[in-house]
Amino acid sequence: MNHTRKQVVHDILVSKPFTSLKELEERFPNISSMTLRRDIEFFERQGDVIKVRGGARSMKYILSSEEESFQRRLSENKHIKQKLAKTASSLFESGRSIYIDSGTTCIELCSYIPEVRLNLTTSGPNIALALLKHQKVMVNLVGGFVNRDNLSVSGDIALQYINSINIDIAIISPSGFSLEEGFSSGNFNESKLKHAVTEKARKVVILLLSDKIGKTLPFTFCDLTSVSTIITDKPLPAEFTVKTEKLGIQVLVTE
Repeated sequence: MNHTRKQVVHDILVSKPFTSLKELEERFPNISSMTLRRDIEFFERQGDVIKVRGGARSMKYILSSEEESFQRRLSENKHIKQKLAKTASSLFESGRSIYIDSGTTCIELCSYIPEVRLNLTTSGPNIALALLKHQKVMVNLVGGFVNRDNLSVSGDIALQYINSINIDIAIISPSGFSLEEGFSSGNFNESKLKHAVTEKARKVVILLLSDKIGKTLPFTFCDLTSVSTIITDKPLPAEFTVKTEKLGIQVLVTE
């Protein structure tokens, strides 16, 4: 009977995005709330659900939603991202230690890596896998917490790793850029990692989609003084150009 109840509870929990504890209590009036909570915790350990306040969320729907979101971002401005990536790859020289940021812009780099000996480090597990097709490169994946939303790794372990290596060139893709707040992202841990990379790298190359200009997200990871090169798809606005020229920043426009 206990096995049968658990199976029914399981079927209910995975059948839709969210199931409330109240719903389970109504479905099983003779079972205590404590027992039903234990059932939720059991299926959480199995990886089927995530326990949340008032009930549980189905992992099937969480992963499906996140995959759809990532795939949608991957297809947005794809041609522009490819042009930025191709230009960035022209900066790669044999024997260099290069860091490649996570995200849908940087993953396009994988198709343009020159067939020379390179030591590549990335915080994107999907990027690391894509880089393995290049026989002459050594691929290093930063360890730590994996963000399901954009397939990036960050956290204290990632920071320790970055602090232990040398980086010739860092390829970074921001979520926003303004003169007032600099280059920013929407995730605190990822912003800390990007900041550590920009501090460690000898040369920082920013892949900047023009639609990110003028946008400010919560967490700034660096400003123009940390940047060597900006690769973008349209000429920068006049006030940005004045600043980059004053700082001696190379701006490459791909349009």
